[in-house]
Amino acid sequence: MTRFLLFWVCLLIIGHKAQAQRPTYRPVAAGLNGSAARGCAETHLRTSTRQELTTPAHRRLMDRYDVKYYKLDLDIENNARTVGGSVRLRARAGGQILDVLAFELHPALLLDSVLVNGRRTPAPRRESGDVSVTLPQPVAPNTLFDAIIYYHGTAPNGSSAAIGNALDTRYVPRYDVNVTWSLSEPFHAYEWWPCKQVLTDKADSTDVWITTKNPNKVGSNGVLTRVVPLPDNRSRYEWKSRHPIAYYLVSVAVAPYLEYVNYANMPNGVRVPIINYVYNQTALNDNRAEIDRTSGFLENFSALTGAYPFANEKYGHSMAPIGGGMEHQTMTTQDGFNFTLTAHELFHQWFGNNVTCASWEDIWLNEGFASYGEYLSLQALATPEAARFWMDQTHEQVQFRIDRITGVLINTPGGSVRVPDTTSVGRIFDQRLSYKKGAAVVHMLRYLLHDDAKFFRVLRTFQATYAGRTARTADLQRVFEVEAGRSLGGFFEQWYAGEGFPSFSVRWNQVGGNLLLQTTEITSMPSVTPFFETELDYKITFDTGSSQVVRLRQSQLVSAFSVAVAGTVTGIELDPDQWVLNATGPIVRTTALVDIDSEESTLASVSAFPNPCRDFLALADLLEPVEALVIDAVGRQVLRQSLSPAASQLNTRPLASGLYHVLLTSSTGEQKRLRFVRE
Repeated sequence: MTRFLLFWVCLLIIGHKAQAQRPTYRPVAAGLNGSAARGCAETHLRTSTRQELTTPAHRRLMDRYDVKYYKLDLDIENNARTVGGSVRLRARAGGQILDVLAFELHPALLLDSVLVNGRRTPAPRRESGDVSVTLPQPVAPNTLFDAIIYYHGTAPNGSSAAIGNALDTRYVPRYDVNVTWSLSEPFHAYEWWPCKQVLTDKADSTDVWITTKNPNKVGSNGVLTRVVPLPDNRSRYEWKSRHPIAYYLVSVAVAPYLEYVNYANMPNGVRVPIINYVYNQTALNDNRAEIDRTSGFLENFSALTGAYPFANEKYGHSMAPIGGGMEHQTMTTQDGFNFTLTAHELFHQWFGNNVTCASWEDIWLNEGFASYGEYLSLQALATPEAARFWMDQTHEQVQFRIDRITGVLINTPGGSVRVPDTTSVGRIFDQRLSYKKGAAVVHMLRYLLHDDAKFFRVLRTFQATYAGRTARTADLQRVFEVEAGRSLGGFFEQWYAGEGFPSFSVRWNQVGGNLLLQTTEITSMPSVTPFFETELDYKITFDTGSSQVVRLRQSQLVSAFSVAVAGTVTGIELDPDQWVLNATGPIVRTTALVDIDSEESTLASVSAFPNPCRDFLALADLLEPVEALVIDAVGRQVLRQSLSPAASQLNTRPLASGLYHVLLTSSTGEQKRLRFVRE
């Protein structure tokens, strides 16, 4: 409860202190409490009930060609999920003769015909969403070919036997408007158009032509080259993009939109149009102030990570009741606008769109960095207090979750940034791990380099090296290693592949001109990641009110340091600027700590018996009262009991059979960990 009261106090403080060259950003709950990442994650989860179903055999067939170009020429209205028309596919055959064309299309959509190089193919073979057609004339290796796929039908939705909502339509009561829009990430493009859903095969370019009734407008990727009037009060909107694009970023949004345009100014003098399709004048009045922040975000991101990659086309937004946002290339779909949501989706244009994760295992390269874009925007365009509060919330949301029934904070010790199950949409878009822990890892990489010039140079190098392509975590690691000048395998093993986070407790004492420190680390998932090697900042406060910060490396579970000081130390604060994802235990001064190499330890000789145990675990040689915390094999805190020399038996009856750790903490902050087995 204290944190939530602090939240509102911080908002009042920030409201008075916020200042920037642009209109002052006065933070609100939705700007700082993680709602941007939550909205982004829940948007995918609401839409994405399908698992990746393509069979390995079908994937091998699709891998036999490389997509170069898509042209969608479709009829879509703003009040229905019906879709029909044609998709043209231009591709290059691989190193062997291509005699079968394989792609994906949901079974709810009917195939009318398929032409390859102008010749009609035999009836296709369809198995679930997998479609394959035998070519009337095989395509020679390394040769370009064209296919045109004609189809029609009603896109599936979650209330039908077919699951999904990649093409959705809805009425928005507040603005009295109907909207139809697409959302294809991660496995859902096939629910509204025939395509190849393979991350590593980006199309080099696209055209999206949508015919609809007037007065509808259509938002999509790239540049609107023309609007063609057609009979029966209809128009065709012709959008063109000449940048590589992943299949799930191809988008449409159809409604009787009002267009609102502003601009961002690039360092090279280029003005990037920001084209916003909003529901109507009322929607513009409601959102104009927040929409206008977009240019500042775009200019800041360009200065930090390299010029906006689609500057020769545009950026923009299409409004839709999507429940959050989706980073469609050059034209994000959003249901509304707040500071962090708009910043998050825009930073995806670099991380996710220009450079796309090559596997859903590495979705943090998209979502972790986009979430960190929220923090970068708060740093540059809000206040230090707002940015710090955002990071505090991020760390808390990694370490805890709120029980939706009781409202109680529950410890959440495990889970890796790496996605082990890439068929699970829920795991891919896990807000705590892919978004929040991913952002915390980016922040720690910045701390690791200890030099913002190097950090942002890494981001620019990564963007330039993999522009228009896909990348894996190992690719990012290599770029960081160049700037760090050393291997970062241990860092990524701990924070990307590993699970949990460390907690640190500190015992300290001043002996003359030396500050003695003893820091003990425990981890939330010792069975997976038993130790996190990291540097930590210690803020040392003196009786004069002055302070200094020293940076020390935690290289073992218990690390000891001696720091020369010129004054009387009154207090220690660990990681004062919240750089490292960690929980802080007790920080206590103890006169027992008299030398860095030798100290009076009251717990050194404590041992546990019998081991294995049944009902009780006794502690031998316990000389003072301790707090005993029992942690199970997956890092959960399952039992807490106070013990003393007179009552030194731990009651293990509530525990199930298995392996446990017991952490003993004395009144002076000294700690010792023992392991035992409950039979």
